[in-house]
Amino acid sequence: MIRVTHRISLDESELHEEFVRASGPGGQHVNKTETAVQLRFDVRNSPNIPDDVKARLAKLAGSRMTQDGVLIIQADGYRSQLRNREDALERLIDLIRDASVPPKPRRPTKPTFGSQQRRLEGKAVRSQVKKMRGKPVE
Repeated sequence: MIRVTHRISLDESELHEEFVRASGPGGQHVNKTETAVQLRFDVRNSPNIPDDVKARLAKLAGSRMTQDGVLIIQADGYRSQLRNREDALERLIDLIRDASVPPKPRRPTKPTFGSQQRRLEGKAVRSQVKKMRGKPVE
């Protein structure tokens, strides 16, 4: 079990790693080794993640989440397969932790009297500037 937060843990069997060849420069060695990692995690069918966290995770993941609710994380920043695996897992855990924090509710506020006055004064100044651009009245 991979501990994410105090109430969320992931079973290692839920994570599927696929190794692919990394893109970019690297010489002859890069053309025959599969160091990049695609980590797939089925968010929609995971019993370990609460529904509210699933919804926020889908929003945070954006285009990394497929239509079927599978989160795909691509890690190819390192030349080592092991480091890329660790990086992908770390990024998944960070994403779930961010999604597990509920957003603060917005408290509606009113503009202060001073800010309203400053806004109206600015509008009056701007109006005068635009009036002065016209043809002179004879």
